[in-house]
Amino acid sequence: MKLHLRKLQICGLLSSVLYSAALLSTVADTNSAAAQTAAPANDPLLRAMQLELDREKSLLLPGMQRPYYVEYRLDDMTSYEAVANYGALTREEENRQRIVRVTVRIGDYTTDSSTSRGDGSLELAPTDDNPEALRYALWTATDTAYKNALRAYSTKQAALKQFQSAQAQPDFAQAKPVVQISPLATLDLDRDEWKRRIVEVSGLFSSDKQVRPFAEHVQYSVANIRGIALNRYLVNTEGTVLRQGYTGYDGAISVGGQAADGMRLSRDNGTVAASAKDLESASAFRKRAIEDLKSYEELRNAPVVSADDYHGPVLFSGDAAADVIDRLFVPNIEADRPEMGTTARTTGAYSSSFKARVLPQMLSVTDDPLQAKFDGKALLGAYTFDDEGVPAQSVDIVVSGKLENFLIGREPVRDFDTSNGHGRAAPAQAAHSRAGVILVKSSQPLSREELNKRLLTMAKEQGRDVYSVETLGGELLPRLLYLVHPDGTRQLVRGAIFDELDNRSLRSDIVAAGNDPYVSNSLGTVPQTTIAPSMLFDDIGVKRATLEQQKLPYYEPPALPGK
Repeated sequence: MKLHLRKLQICGLLSSVLYSAALLSTVADTNSAAAQTAAPANDPLLRAMQLELDREKSLLLPGMQRPYYVEYRLDDMTSYEAVANYGALTREEENRQRIVRVTVRIGDYTTDSSTSRGDGSLELAPTDDNPEALRYALWTATDTAYKNALRAYSTKQAALKQFQSAQAQPDFAQAKPVVQISPLATLDLDRDEWKRRIVEVSGLFSSDKQVRPFAEHVQYSVANIRGIALNRYLVNTEGTVLRQGYTGYDGAISVGGQAADGMRLSRDNGTVAASAKDLESASAFRKRAIEDLKSYEELRNAPVVSADDYHGPVLFSGDAAADVIDRLFVPNIEADRPEMGTTARTTGAYSSSFKARVLPQMLSVTDDPLQAKFDGKALLGAYTFDDEGVPAQSVDIVVSGKLENFLIGREPVRDFDTSNGHGRAAPAQAAHSRAGVILVKSSQPLSREELNKRLLTMAKEQGRDVYSVETLGGELLPRLLYLVHPDGTRQLVRGAIFDELDNRSLRSDIVAAGNDPYVSNSLGTVPQTTIAPSMLFDDIGVKRATLEQQKLPYYEPPALPGK
């Protein structure tokens, strides 16, 4: 019963960790003080981890295969969140969580017990720096991980016998040990000030004279502030000792409701930063909320996109283009090993595209996690060591449209036997190949004015209206989509979706790109930055979404004071 309860606690904690990470993101704090190298003895957690690792290595297990690699990782996360609705604070909470992940590998670097699901065992860790309690947590997690590895190795050896040829790539790439002890990350947020801000902006729909006239159309108005500080400790039997800290903050606004025909509409955005001082000012945050309310009302009054299917030019802003790159391109250059027995190089759309053209010749893409800033703005995907203890590297992924490299962690794939420093992990999860700072460049960049002129030229040549999109929502749905007439006038439309916006579109339909790089800091479970310019596609489908329109509220909203 106690074991069952402990497993439930771990599962609950893991769910909480992942949920918090999905909302808050583990944003790399690349603006902290320079990393300091020191002996682990100066940190009680690292010292306990190293002592237990050394003890486990020295144990003799008669008749049992000894692990060739053991890794201890401890994630120490502090999170804070405050939420305001309709001008009042509705939630405020702070959470502190520590969890250890132990990975044990049986076999050798060529063939071991690893699986595609990721290997390891999780255990709760003490939050009071008690070294004995931490060592006990590591001991129990190591025992479980070792037993799991023995079973997995036997199963894997049996499975490999089914295939004619031997495994081509090693299961795990060797890496030189590194030692780096960076400063601990801590939350640094003026909570009272930010609570005041979110309370104010969540109630602007009913108090500001610019938007009060249509306050009754707003069905929800939410503002929130979130912060996270995560310190990650890593030791392994190769000799690596790391302590890395990063922080992230997110101030967000969400307003929405329904159009007269029942269509659901919303405006959701905000700013993120590696440090609280880099979040936008109170006046800028307030201005953002008012602009969101105004654009929401414009959407309510905008016509629904034409029912006639459209295939033709669409100009994507840098904001929208970065979302397209994040969704369609990035996951396919993060190399994940395919299932045993298959001949594919990786999983995803680019599994057979190595050395082939995947983008127009004018475009090149680099991932450089070592680039900490761009135009003075901190890049949240930057880091110096990945979560497998490998130094970060700049990788030229696409050169003149041709796919030249994949992003690789310590799990090799065909033609890539060593890590290029892109093994990254969500809190309490196994490391996988993940992007850091993606930079898309054009060899023939055009100004935004030139892109607009080219769009209008295409409209005139084809004798019809074309489209321009400013922002996208989930699943690449256009949020702010404009119908552009040949004379240059624009009209906001709603209720559209893109058709056949896919990897073929990236390869063949981009005819121009801008000189206006847009920095998009991602708030996923692993920090990432994408920098992309505006892009002009010559053949994208736009059609009316087949959405069920919901009934409007039966009751009138409460009367506002003084109205």
